[in-house]
Amino acid sequence: MSSAKRQIRTSDPVTREILIGFWKVHILYHAAEGPIYGQWIAEELRRHGYAISPGTLYPLLRRMEAHGWLRSSDGENGRKEYRLTANGRRTLALLRKHVAELHGEVSEHGRDA
Repeated sequence: MSSAKRQIRTSDPVTREILIGFWKVHILYHAAEGPIYGQWIAEELRRHGYAISPGTLYPLLRRMEAHGWLRSSDGENGRKEYRLTANGRRTLALLRKHVAELHGEVSEHGRDA
């Protein structure tokens, strides 16, 4: 996706609540590829058009850790790294199935919207 993509406004609480789900999927996906850290994932989400503040991101990462999807540790350069857990891997596999099904419905019927 283009880095010039328009930033998605998250001030509307309904939009924000839905986007938080998208952010979680992105985070799980990238954590499956290898360790991630907050600033990197914030930049990655920004690349996709999501402007997420540290005040939103870090509590989100802590909640994902509390759910058992991520595990944090002190990484190089004093950064906290997040890694996908076995539970996170199962959750991501389930999400992939649901996202594929939803994409099929939304892309077929969304053209008329």
